[in-house]
Amino acid sequence: MASLPTPRFDQFYRHEELTQLLFSYAEALPNLVSVRSIGKSHEGRDIWVVVLTNTASGIDVDKPAFWLDGNIHAAELTACTACLYYLHQLVTSFGESDELGRQVTHLLDTRVIYMVPRLNPDGAELALADRPRHIRSSVRPYPYADEPVDGLTIEDVDGDGRILTMRVPDPHGGWKKHADEPRLMVQREPGEYGGEYFRLIPEGFVKAHNGLTVTVNKDREGLDLNRNFPSEWRQEFKQVGAGPYPASEPEVRAMVDFIASHPNIGAAISYHTHSGVILRPMGTQSDDDMIAEDLWCYKRFSELGAKATGYPAISIWHEFKYHPKDVISGTQDWIYEHLGALFWVVELWSPNREAGVENTRWIEWYRDHPVEDDLKLLKWSDEQCGGQAHVDWTPFHHPQLGAVEIGGWDKMNYWRNPPPALREREVARFPAWMNQIALSLPRLELLRTEVRALGPDSWRIRLAVANSGYLPAYVTRRALERKIVRGVMFEIHLPSGNPEISLIAGKERMEGPQLEGHAPQASLLSFLPPREVTADRAVGEWIVRAPKGTRLALSASAERAGVVRTEVSLD
Repeated sequence: MASLPTPRFDQFYRHEELTQLLFSYAEALPNLVSVRSIGKSHEGRDIWVVVLTNTASGIDVDKPAFWLDGNIHAAELTACTACLYYLHQLVTSFGESDELGRQVTHLLDTRVIYMVPRLNPDGAELALADRPRHIRSSVRPYPYADEPVDGLTIEDVDGDGRILTMRVPDPHGGWKKHADEPRLMVQREPGEYGGEYFRLIPEGFVKAHNGLTVTVNKDREGLDLNRNFPSEWRQEFKQVGAGPYPASEPEVRAMVDFIASHPNIGAAISYHTHSGVILRPMGTQSDDDMIAEDLWCYKRFSELGAKATGYPAISIWHEFKYHPKDVISGTQDWIYEHLGALFWVVELWSPNREAGVENTRWIEWYRDHPVEDDLKLLKWSDEQCGGQAHVDWTPFHHPQLGAVEIGGWDKMNYWRNPPPALREREVARFPAWMNQIALSLPRLELLRTEVRALGPDSWRIRLAVANSGYLPAYVTRRALERKIVRGVMFEIHLPSGNPEISLIAGKERMEGPQLEGHAPQASLLSFLPPREVTADRAVGEWIVRAPKGTRLALSASAERAGVVRTEVSLD
């Protein structure tokens, strides 16, 4: 058997290296890990899903499932690291005798993890190129394929592998040097005049420069894969980067097809960067419009996430809008609002928090914040990042603009992603919370079977099952509202072509009730007792005619709670 790989969590893997790493896990632990392609990217790269479960206890589609993905946005590479860290912890903890080992072993015995470390391999490859470009998402030209004929295209112009800012002296510029810290550029005050001012321009080359004006081009690759999901999809004029139609992009279509064909998925997390925050639905409506029971459930699990990780857990609608008049839709709408499965977005990494900057305004902070925050961040760069988060301004002769200086914040390597030394620490916050979510998923278990003779060749057969999970078998009320899930499906499997065996009462396949989990419906001090204290149990019953000694197969299934299979002997 192949040896288990030792991944590096302080580096970002190119696609070929990532592929080799994932298959190394599958080769070393074929009983726990398999790797499948769920589709091809725009440029033809495989999109890998890692399937993690103990196959000795059943196949993956028979078990309740937890989904996680990362790197849907091109330069948000730490999201892939978060998935790889969880993968490595699961496989190295399985079978161990300590508390974590017992937890992971039970998890992989009873559930399945579907993991896509890099949903957007093309965009990540561009971000990791020797001369990188940091686009939002897919590399497909959109909405038009035309190359720009003029204007500035953001890219690395001095060949140092970074994309920074160009500083150009200009009496009409809107920026100036901080009085006490000249490396730091601050906004020119209203009505201010007579000082030394600068124009700040993103690093890049300029086509057809007229010597006077510079227009920064939008990325030719204008798609945002996270806006391409089916639920609440809106055209370009309402939602930039959404694509020509829902799931038009192969990366999104691969995820949609996989999840739609795996109804055992009851909860999911999508990893992004950055802000250091856990985001919960809804994205397109307020908490007041949410189903109350689902909101209570989300708040409970989000609080557990905040406790486990140290990240605040907030609402997308109420606290994380790019603009107060905008609505953000994406994966969370499709997985929760459309499919009724639990879903969170995790925005990994907060340089603000590292620098001691208190930020409770999230997106609004980037529009405007006190200069004291910038000074704290600059101090953090100097003392903790070797002066590399904010790069000193260096003279450069630009081929179109002439003499400029290049420097400022390195947004890719210290803002979008943590510096290498902090990446493992950052992603190590999340496995415990993911384990808790996955172990809370509904799980169908066999209670018992009963066979009672009613005559020489007639028998009453009963199959009793229970949901041993915390969550109900349907997971959310949204799933019931949208008619996504059925109740427990009981089946008796009669051999065909045997006239001695027939069904007298009951159906070969019949739908039972929805099963609740063991989550209490109210506090112990509630004045109203529960109406049904065994709502986690259900029984299927049949009467059959068959010779004594016949063996019959029975099964019960619930889309999100798994499958139970057993046999009875008519004795």
